[in-house]
This record gives sequence, C-alpha cells and structure tokens, in this order.
Amino acid sequence: MARKYAPTFKNPPKSQNWFLPKQGEEGEWYPLIRIGRHVPFGYEQDPDDIDLLLPIPAELELLEQAKRYLAEYSLRLVSRWLSEQSGRYISHVGLKKRVNIEERRRRQADAHREYAKRYKEASAKAEKLDKGRLGGRRTRNSNPEGGEDTSES
Repeated sequence: MARKYAPTFKNPPKSQNWFLPKQGEEGEWYPLIRIGRHVPFGYEQDPDDIDLLLPIPAELELLEQAKRYLAEYSLRLVSRWLSEQSGRYISHVGLKKRVNIEERRRRQADAHREYAKRYKEASAKAEKLDKGRLGGRRTRNSNPEGGEDTSES
C-alpha cells in the first residue's frame, strides 16, 4: 500500500545545475554493438543492422539524472520516476544492474589507467638503470675482433 502513495518526481527541483556527462567531446552519444539478447535502457535496435544499438539521447540523459537521484532516493522510487519520465519501463532490478555494471567498468578503467601510469614510471626507471649498468658476467664482448672474451670476473 505504501508503494501506491509514494511520491513521484513529476516536477524535480530546478535549483541545481546538473552537468550531464556525455561520451563524445561535443556531447554526442555513440552506438553500441549488441552483445546480449536484451536491448539496454537508452538504446534501440538499428532497423538496418541487427547487431547495432542506436542511442536515444533523451533516455540516456534521464538515466544520468536518475543515477544522481539514487544518492537520495530508493531504487524503486527512482525506477518508477524514470519509467514515468521516459515512457519506457525499467524495473528497480534492471536499474540496479545497469548502475552496478557502469560503476564496475568505471573502476576497471581507473585501475587500468593507474597500472599504465605505474608501468610507464617503472619502465623509465628500468631504462635509466640499464643505461648506467655495465652488465653482468660475460654479457659484453670486450674483444672487438669478435672472438670470445677470455677474461674472468
């Protein structure tokens, strides 16, 4: 019964200026390659190509706004608001899966960037050490004629 009388977000507060992150530099959303059998919220199947999903910018912007609402409101309430605003149904479980997948991908991308930074620093240090190193036993040929080095270290 509480579900029936829960507040909706027909008129969200306009006092806050939200920055909507886009994928492109100029704000455009990019198409996706279809992997599974379900079409994710914010995308539609291309009529010419079965394996291509075209973005629906209005739904994707509403989804970004819904993610911000999740900091203050429940999944069920936000999914209901998102369904009302977009005209396309999304369950609270579907919204949770979508948010969790995006968060996991963001964390993985951050980790890969950190690993790349560490690799670059370690590579520079190793190269610096290699330039200053004379080498190990019998690693350099001290005989310029190409014969074997007979000196023992």
